[in-house]
Parts: sequence; structure tokens; C-alpha cells
Amino acid sequence: MQYKKVCVESFGYELPKNVVTSLSLEERLAPIYDKFNLSYGRLEMITGIRERRFWDDDTTPSQASIKAAEKAISKSGVNKEDIGCLLHTSVSRDFLEPATATVVHDSLGLPPTATIFDISNACLGFINGMVTLANMIELGQIKAGIVVGCETSKRLIDTTIDKLLKDQDVTKEKLKPAFATLTLGSGAVAAVLTHSSLSQDGHKLLGGVTRAASQHNGLCRIETDASFFGLHELPDMRTKSEALLKNGMRLAPDTWESTKQELGWNNSDVDRFFTHQVSAVHSRLLFKTLGLDNEKNFSTVEYLGNIGSVSLPITMAIGIDQGRLNPGDKVAMMGIGSGIVCLMLGLEW
Repeated sequence: MQYKKVCVESFGYELPKNVVTSLSLEERLAPIYDKFNLSYGRLEMITGIRERRFWDDDTTPSQASIKAAEKAISKSGVNKEDIGCLLHTSVSRDFLEPATATVVHDSLGLPPTATIFDISNACLGFINGMVTLANMIELGQIKAGIVVGCETSKRLIDTTIDKLLKDQDVTKEKLKPAFATLTLGSGAVAAVLTHSSLSQDGHKLLGGVTRAASQHNGLCRIETDASFFGLHELPDMRTKSEALLKNGMRLAPDTWESTKQELGWNNSDVDRFFTHQVSAVHSRLLFKTLGLDNEKNFSTVEYLGNIGSVSLPITMAIGIDQGRLNPGDKVAMMGIGSGIVCLMLGLEW
């Protein structure tokens, strides 16, 4: 896919105030750690994640999404009446029906003519939303659109820890599939995309490539199809981390090579990379596998953890705020999500 008329105008993000260390999660698992003589600090040592953030218990995904969206719209300078589409793209949602996008749309006061719906694709939902908006803009269907999402991990982590502590027959093998859940964090982000004729800064979305290895769809599962804010069903996530990492790294090289061919890039052309933040280990292995300069990667995983679908865009938004991008920089957004699906996008800042 290639775009000639699409710009990424602005990002807005919202982070929870509640900071939760990896050590504090391990201390909650003390009976299991002590039973198997596991060393405290292993979670941070293995993943590089020292802390993450949790929303207050009464915060819904839509509430945080609305705050992030208001910031993105304000930064963009785009009039709300010109926004022709709103997509809510996270795994977390207020409820199964209606779409969480309807709550966000109503609260933002966007026009009734706007197209609104949810997109869900594990950790790739947000950048899938960016592609969907870009397609609509390129085709002339809308002048501007906003993609937004919020992930909330507290109930998922609480459920995981509670089940492990209540399991009288818990083993090290039962602990392993739950380990990835403990890396999760929370956050909300939004991005406004516009037609180039509306853009003030001209940050061009050039295009990208997607690839799938869907035969590996069973490596990471949340079996119960329940909202993350509901009071009845409790989400439970199980991940075969090693297999997910191994097969993700098999898919990434083909995706990256195809992306470079699509955009006419070489590795050395890229000035800055923003990736889906799973762990420090994943990031280092990805850059080694693709033959990329790890110094060009911008990382937030150490203090935000894995924030699912909003991890990549929040990382990019923070990088922008910190002045890590200069006019004319070539930027790669690189996402790998369970399923397994890979999507990589290129921008000219």
C-alpha cells in the first residue's frame, strides 16, 4: 500500500497515575515464589520492565480514550466538523455492544455524519485503524479522521494472580503461560490523520505492508469474550511466549523486506524506529534479526510495560514530545501482534 495524500497530523495520549512495579507483582505471588524458590526481580531481569501503570478501578476505556482524543484534536488544529471517521481500536472496551466508538464519538461532539466503529486485532488494532483511515482519506471519502484506543490491564493481571494463588496444584509449567500477562500496562492514545491539503506540518504517511502467519493463532489467547470493564466475566490470558517470539521473528523479516521494497528504502535510510513494545528482549532480538541499528529505536517498555494495541503509538507520541523527530526524518512503525500478524508503516516527518 502507498499513500500520496495522507498526513499524520497529531498524537495525544493519557497515562494512568498509578505506578506498579514488577517487584510488587512478584511480592503478591510470594507463596508461589517461595514454594519454588524463585528469585525476586526475575520479571524485570527477563523483560527489562521495571514498572507499568494501572487506571483507577472506575476508569472505563472510553473515558481515557476521550481524554487522549481531545488532546490529539486540539494539537491538530482540525475542526471537529471536518472529522469524517472515528475508530476505537483497542482490545479493551466498555462492553461488547454497542461499539465503544459510539461513546467516544458522543462525548467528543463529533458530527453525526462521521463513520464510527470498533476495530480489534490484538496489538495491531491501532495501526490497522491508521491504515483504514488512510485508505478513506486517499480515496477522497473523508478529509480527516481520528483513531483512538485505551488498554487497561489491572483486572487481567489481578485475575491471573488470583487464579495462580488459588490453584492448589500450581506448578512452574502453569506459571509460564501467565508470565506474559504480568508484563502488561495501561494507557490511552489517539492520532488525527488528514488529507495533505488540511495538514499544517506535512508529516506524510507513505504506506506499508502487512503479512500474516495465522496458523499460529493459538499462541496467545484470552478465551472469554468479555469486556475488560464488565463485572461478571473475568478475562484470563494465556501466552506461549517462546513460541510467539520465535514465530513472530520468522514473520518480521519478510514483512520488513517487503516494506522497504514498497517504499524504496534501505535499512540505513530510516532515522527512527517505533515498535510494539513487548519487552526489552523482544526489541533487541527484532533489531538483530532485521540487521537494524538498535540506537535508532525509541523505547518506553522499561516504564510502561506492554500496553497492547496502544504501545506503539504511545511510544511514538512520547518520542515526538521529547523532540526525537526532525523535519524530513524517515520513520518506521513496526508492529507484530498475536495471531500472528505483522504490519509495518513508513512516514516522512
